[in-house]
Amino acid sequence: MSRFDQAKMLIQVKKAQKELQKAVLVVEKGDGAVRIEITGEQKIKKLHIDKDSVDLDDIGQLERWIEDAIREAIAESQKLAAEKMQPFMGALADLGL
Repeated sequence: MSRFDQAKMLIQVKKAQKELQKAVLVVEKGDGAVRIEITGEQKIKKLHIDKDSVDLDDIGQLERWIEDAIREAIAESQKLAAEKMQPFMGALADLGL
């Protein structure tokens, strides 16, 4: 791979990384009682709890919804990142990155 091709590919990788920074996925649990917003970089932007949908006498249920939402949000974010970066993986390995 020529230096030009390497530079071109690195620009494409940086572009994909910026797209992941801007991408926001939303996961809801408990019929919308818990909503998580996460970026393509697996950074949680927001956790929203709808107080009208939560039974304060059953905090265990709320905890499960939060855990499930976080788990699913991270999994979806990782899947998105893998899809975006997949085209570059072999070439990056050849470059030692």
